[in-house]
Order: sequence, then structure tokens, then C-alpha cells
Amino acid sequence: MAQALDDDAKRLAELGYKQELARTWSGFSNFAISFSIISILAGCFTTFSQAWNNGGPLAISIGWPLISAFILIIGFCMAELVSAYPTAGGIYWWAAKLGGPVHGWFTGWLNLIGLIAVTASVDYGCATFLNITIGRFSDSWANGNALHQTFLLFAIVLVLHALINIFSHRLISLLQNVSVWWHVFGAAAVVLILIFGPSKHQDVGFLFETFNNSGFGDGDSGPTFWLYVLPLGFLLTQYTITGFDACAHVSEETHGAARTAAKGLWQSIFYSAIGGWVLLLSFLFAATNVDAVNAEGGFVGAIFTSSLSSTLATVIFGISTIGQFFCGMSCVTSMSRMTYAFSRDGAVPGWRLWSKVDRNRTPVNAIIAGCGVALLITLPALYAPEGTTTPVAFLAVVSIAVIGLYLAFLIPIWLRLRAGDSFQPGPWTLGRKYKVLSWIAVVEIAIISIYFILPIAPAGVPGNKDFAWTSVNYAPIAVGAVLIGIALWWHLSAKHWFAGPRRTVDDAGDREPVA
Repeated sequence: MAQALDDDAKRLAELGYKQELARTWSGFSNFAISFSIISILAGCFTTFSQAWNNGGPLAISIGWPLISAFILIIGFCMAELVSAYPTAGGIYWWAAKLGGPVHGWFTGWLNLIGLIAVTASVDYGCATFLNITIGRFSDSWANGNALHQTFLLFAIVLVLHALINIFSHRLISLLQNVSVWWHVFGAAAVVLILIFGPSKHQDVGFLFETFNNSGFGDGDSGPTFWLYVLPLGFLLTQYTITGFDACAHVSEETHGAARTAAKGLWQSIFYSAIGGWVLLLSFLFAATNVDAVNAEGGFVGAIFTSSLSSTLATVIFGISTIGQFFCGMSCVTSMSRMTYAFSRDGAVPGWRLWSKVDRNRTPVNAIIAGCGVALLITLPALYAPEGTTTPVAFLAVVSIAVIGLYLAFLIPIWLRLRAGDSFQPGPWTLGRKYKVLSWIAVVEIAIISIYFILPIAPAGVPGNKDFAWTSVNYAPIAVGAVLIGIALWWHLSAKHWFAGPRRTVDDAGDREPVA
């Protein structure tokens, strides 16, 4: 006798899939994974220098809330879509449903690339802060080769995250909940330390000062600053508040997903935007030694070491490192679910392997494959431009993550806009406001995608007398190669066999995907 399906499984069956993943997550756990991936204890720390050098305090005091508002609009548009289509394939499934196989094909690959890149960037950032924290307890470690040590720690962190996701499936949702409170109380602790720890603070006027340490435009605040340098500083916000599509990727594991995943998605953006802004403002008020921060290339740690006692600075490094570890764990969960879902529909080479789940209903092979690719794309981080400590490769991987994810978001949002009244919303809907919000989202994503493929440093501009390959932002090369590759693959082969999402159930009962 067939087992009775609950409402979530019934809705999933209507979308064409049988319930294979364990549906054990609460609505709060669903919110928690996106909140953890956004992780203000990660992005606000690891890419702070991008805003400091490209705009200065203004890129944070005004830039953060401005860009956050645009991202929240994107989140509203996506929340409506996940409410209508709560599947692990997430945005890939939405694009295929609203457009067709070709839309699903490009969206899926962009999303998968973005998720792998965000996993790589978060775990590398975690390794960077872990390396610093260890060095504060060991002089011999602190005097070692920082790039090599960081990459070793990066590999170890990736392995740990893979193992946690493979063997602690039942603990993942619990750990997501713990992560939320670590981020809330950890960020609050950092803010309090930066309020009461320093002997003095910057005044409010400092929040509106502009810095141009980028090397572009002769360091002035002319047109180059406003039209090129300052927008590059917005990478801090755009990178930090991303990965919120995780709510969709774990929707097949969430109770009441049509409502809870939609709420979790936009709420994770909203609360992260507020918390991140407060955290970043506390950094700026504590940055009384501007020369010390500039001397370390805008590295946020220079604020802590120059304004706090050694003990309090170490506490902040530790809080951030643990928060980033939680964030990376959540990234691996989201990335592996997307790999599983896209493979389930036959789009990834070796799909039969990556779409398998073990006896605990965990996509083990997808976890291992995604972490392996994340390691490979970060290999250039073993090298840094002479005289710097931060490899441009890290910012390049960050750009790949932002471009891949947001371009993947753009396609289904555009298709929903095109669908108009023919779109059948779920229980959470934007109503008539979808038109203006979707247009704003589409334009914003198009603009930032252009900016983040541009050179990050003058030495990365071809033809510059100081040109160096270690300074090149290889995001356009990576993203461009992938786009050309998947376009050729589509036209030469995939269009003849890829039909989009494959049903694993039909009215007559379960059946396996067609080979």
C-alpha cells in the first residue's frame, strides 16, 4: 500500500519529483542556512579592504545600505519564485519551467559555478583568519610562509566541511541553528569590544570620507573615482549578501517549504543587511590609525591590532574564524544540493554518480566533487603580487562567485517578468509589485556583473607598464570560458538530449529518469 504523502511531498510530486532527501528541516533551519552563508562574520571581514581601498568609509556608510536595498529587492523576486516552485534545483528549475531547457541549462551552470566559487572564497577566507589566529599564539607559525600556510589550512577546512556534510547529516540543521546564534551574539560581542575597547574613536564625519587607494585615477576623487573606483568598493556588500538561494536548494528538506523557504530567503537578507551595517560602522569608528590600516592594504585586522589590546584583537579574530567556519559548512550543503539536483536531471557529466544518495539520503558524491573543484579553482592563490599579502586570486574567486550567482538569479527573474499574469504564484507573492521590483533587480544585476569583471588593480590592466599576471582579475576569463563552453556544448550536443527537469514521478507512480 502506497505511503500517504504529506503536503510538501505532494507538492514536490506535482513538480515532478519523489521525496528522496530527508525532510527534517524547520522553517528556522531553512532561514538559518542562508543567514549563515551570507555570514556577516565572513564577508564583512574578508572583503573589507575592497571597500576601504575603493571608496573608503563612504563605500560602507552609504554604499552598504544602498546596495543592500537592491539585493533585498532581488530577494523579494526570488522569494516569490521559491514559493511557487520549492525544489532543490532552485533557480535552475524556475528558469527551465518559465523559459525552457536552454534557460535552465545556462542558469544551472551559472548557479553551480557560483556556488562552488562562493564555497572556495568563504573557506579560503576562513583559512586566512585561522592562519592569523594561530600566528597570534605561535611566533614560529607567524613567521612562516603565509600563502602556503593559508592554502594548507584552506584544504583542511574544505575536507572538514565535506566530512561534516557527509557523516553528520542529522546534525547539519542543528548546526545551522547554532550558526545563527553564533553570528548574532558573535557580531554583538565584536561591536561591544570595538565600542568599549579602544581608547578613542573616529567622529561621525569620518563615515563620509573618501579614500582612493586603488591606484586608479591618481588617488583623487574625480570622475574615475565615482564611476569606476567606488563601484568596485561595492563588491564588499554584493559578495557578503549572496548565497541566499540556499533556502531554495534545501526546500525539499524543509517543512512547509512554499511559505517558510520564501520567508527565510528575504528575511536572511534583511537581518544580515542590518547586522552587517552595524558591524561595519563599528569597524570604521574604531579605525583611528588610518595609516596603519593603509600600510596593511586595508586589511580589517589592522583596525583591531592598532586600536585594541592583543587579547581583545585575538578574541575578534577567533569569533570571525568560527563564524566563517559555520558559513563554509553551509556553503558546502547548498552547493552539494544544487549539484545533486542538476545531476538528477542529467545535465552534469557523470550525472548518475553525482545524483546518488547514500543510505542516510545524503548526496555524498556531489559533496566530494564540489569541494574538489573548489580547491582546484583556488590554486592561483598560492601566488600574490610582489609586496602584497592578499592574492588577487582571492578577489577573483569572489568576483566569480558574485557574477555566477547573480547572473543565475537574473535569468528566472527576467523570465517571471516576461511571463506576466500567466505565472501561477505560490502562497507568498508580490502581487502587482512584481513588475517594478523585477525590473530593478534585472538592471542592478546587469550593472554589477559588468563592474566585477573589470581589473581590480592597475597592474592587472593589459598594456600597463607594470602589468603582472598575479594581479589579473581572472573572473572574466573564467566566467567567459565557462559561458562559451556551455554555449558550445548546448549547440553542439545538449540541445539534442537535455530537456530540462526530468520527472521522477508521474500519475501512474514512480519511475526513474530516462537515460
